Amino acid sequence: MIHESELILNANGSIYHLNLLPDHISDTILTVGDPGRVGQVSRHFDSIEFEGVHREFVTHVGYYRGKRLTVLSTGMGTDNIDIVMNELDALVNIDFMSRTVRPPEEHLRLRIIRLGTSGSLQADVPVGSLLATQHAVGLDTLMQFYPFMETGLETQVAKDLQQTLALPFAPYVVRGSDLLREQLGASMLVGNTVTCPGFYGPQGRRLRLDLRQPDYMQRLQSFRHQSPEGDFRLSNFEMETAGYYALGQLLGHEVLSLNAIVANRATGEFAQNSAAIIDTMIEQTLAALTR
Repeated sequence: MIHESELILNANGSIYHLNLLPDHISDTILTVGDPGRVGQVSRHFDSIEFEGVHREFVTHVGYYRGKRLTVLSTGMGTDNIDIVMNELDALVNIDFMSRTVRPPEEHLRLRIIRLGTSGSLQADVPVGSLLATQHAVGLDTLMQFYPFMETGLETQVAKDLQQTLALPFAPYVVRGSDLLREQLGASMLVGNTVTCPGFYGPQGRRLRLDLRQPDYMQRLQSFRHQSPEGDFRLSNFEMETAGYYALGQLLGHEVLSLNAIVANRATGEFAQNSAAIIDTMIEQTLAALTR
């Protein structure tokens, strides 16, 4: 049995942070960072059966062309993704009454699609484009606390990047769902996304503080790893994808990150129509999910 201090439930039996009951989610979940973007997705629904708000976690559940979908805001950063992924999994794979993990044959495999904004690292990934993440590279330390194991290409990329960036810890590299990427990202660019533990210094931005490595951005942009699978480079960065992919792999869920490119750090450009770019990503994703 899982102790009350480990699996924390609210007075109404809902999971602690998300404030949701198992019936409140579907098996396909669209996640967004910004709570205000939940409505930007659910306004396309034919009907909405549930709306919930708790802290930064806003949830809408409804139907789009007959398909039941959940839209959930997560806030920013892999620390929030640690909460979201563990609590979503608990909602479907733990019996809250007995406080026990359901047997493996009863485990539900969720489909989780991140609809997020991102900055491009490369000039040929232009502002306004949509990108599906194949590999995510975590520059955060979340996976230091879980039994996450890399193999093959991922191990070598992590070692090379740690040396390139002179990091005191090893990054982690993880591949997202090929199944979801083929379904939802067929018309998009495909790239490798860096997940950063912050928006300013970790993404090479300088306002009043200098960076420890003045050429940090150049190191990211020029990074290459040669392998039989081809030339591995870093295409864009944001703040959540690696946490999604690693926890999804550990928990047994299909996870894909889709990125609306609203900034290009190689050219210094920022989108003046970011809402329209995000709308395009949302509409394409909903259409692909119900095609």
